[in-house]
Amino acid sequence: MASFLLFLLVAVSGNPLASLMANPHISPATIAAAKRELGLDQPLLVRYWDWLTRMLGGSFGTSTTGQPVGTELGTRLVVTLQMVVPSVIVAVVLAVGVGVIGAVRQYSVTDHAMTAVAYLFYSTPVFVVAILLKDFLAVDVNNAAGHTVLFTLGQNTPGTTGTLPVLTDVVEHTVLPVLTLTLITYAGWSRYQRAQLLDVLNADYIRLARAKGLSPRRVLFVHALRNALVPVVTVVAADFAVLLGGAVVTETAFGWQGMGQFLLQGLTGPVSPDTTTVQAWMMVVAAVVIVFNIIADMLYAVLDPRIRLA
Repeated sequence: MASFLLFLLVAVSGNPLASLMANPHISPATIAAAKRELGLDQPLLVRYWDWLTRMLGGSFGTSTTGQPVGTELGTRLVVTLQMVVPSVIVAVVLAVGVGVIGAVRQYSVTDHAMTAVAYLFYSTPVFVVAILLKDFLAVDVNNAAGHTVLFTLGQNTPGTTGTLPVLTDVVEHTVLPVLTLTLITYAGWSRYQRAQLLDVLNADYIRLARAKGLSPRRVLFVHALRNALVPVVTVVAADFAVLLGGAVVTETAFGWQGMGQFLLQGLTGPVSPDTTTVQAWMMVVAAVVIVFNIIADMLYAVLDPRIRLA
């Protein structure tokens, strides 16, 4: 059902041959041939079935520019994962740490300071964070090093060869985009962690653990934190798909050609809208949502024994 709704929404969003049909120099025969090539001369259900069977077979079709969508989609996915995966890992670690400190030292100066910083990054647009990191962090670091250490554009340097030079080049291009996404995403996650941990610390079983004489460290990390991580896992699993498909601003700011730019080009390309590209993008993002929700469900059982024994 979800795949059909996806296909229907994209199919009715516009005519991929609109610009071709608007050209008075294009003959009706050429337009008819283009319709047959894209399958637009078939009924909607037939088009959906053909598209679904090809998709399940690993073929994402051909874009209106004549390029295979699957090949480009795979390349773009790797580029975005290069940015998103490190960002999520660092953001989760930072969010859990900040959330735990804020909950344990509730209403202290440290808690207020970390809350202010979190809200600052949470409310700041992504492109502003990217510009500030470029202008202040990258410029200062590069000037101090005497050469470019933090690149502000592109995901790699063309022509770089050798394992170590390639790895170094990738890291130097990735630092700023990863830092940008980390600062934006950790802020909201840390608030979830703090609020949930405060609720857990006031639960009856935590009071019982303290009454039994368990050390504060054991109470916090063994009994409280594991249960408090369950809502954070849910949020991270949902946000991963959003970051994977929606990092358009970050990719634009740093000149990366990833999933966000892939969608943007499909919507505003030379032949717009490129329905094959948009449908492929949406199916990949939908698959990521499903996979990470399954992973989140499995992590629930690992973190909370009550779910595992239910």
